[in-house]
Amino acid sequence: MDLGLRGKVTLVTASSRGIGKGIARVMLQEGARVMLFARNADELKAAASELSRETGGDVAYVQGDLTNRDDVMRLIDETRKVMGSIDILIYNTGPPKPGLFSDLTFEDWDYAVKLLLLSAVWLTKGVVGDMVKRGWGRLIYVTSLTLRQPISNLVLSNTIRLSLAGLVKSLAGEYGPRGITANGVMQGFIMTDRTRALAEDESRRRGVPVETVLRDMARDIPVGRYGNPEEVGYLVAFLASDKASYINGSMILIDGGLVRCLP
Repeated sequence: MDLGLRGKVTLVTASSRGIGKGIARVMLQEGARVMLFARNADELKAAASELSRETGGDVAYVQGDLTNRDDVMRLIDETRKVMGSIDILIYNTGPPKPGLFSDLTFEDWDYAVKLLLLSAVWLTKGVVGDMVKRGWGRLIYVTSLTLRQPISNLVLSNTIRLSLAGLVKSLAGEYGPRGITANGVMQGFIMTDRTRALAEDESRRRGVPVETVLRDMARDIPVGRYGNPEEVGYLVAFLASDKASYINGSMILIDGGLVRCLP
């Protein structure tokens, strides 16, 4: 299916690896022009080179920190200079610090608010004006299943990511009449380098193969496996397209059936 994304300027944050990189790969396969953003310059350069070689697409990158507002504004300015006005914002972040409420400091909370909420606000403020002028735009926020099913040792994620659901609903109501949709993606357990590293650590402690740990961790997922980053990318690409123009203000699970509660 041609999603009609060819030439659309797309900004994907936290995209040097993992879910963000998988989303960028799918968007490039669909013909979008993609700007990558992450903290590690070497990983960004390697990711851009790999994705360009794989897809033949137009990909560039800016190095910076999502928790630094100046870096975020510089990202938006550089994207405009290199590619033009941004058509599609795909907001993705790395994970916050794990821990129970009793483990977390005030500094942990301050940092997590910048990482999981304020960075989304800064980016949205920076791109939505141009979308209004064109009468078209897509705002897509990659969050977590913790919005629907809290995880005990991820209190920061459980708490702060919920605010993105409120942001999505608010943006959908305000900008939907102007041709701009806002939606969220709540992904479940996705196979990334971080997931494998956690499994490798567990395998060393338990003295069992990594694949055994991964199988045990996936036992509660009805489809029997982890997702992969590109599967999140397929959903995001659809939401970015005109095929999804009637989907607005939604928070969509992609978790293999792990979350059991009804909507």
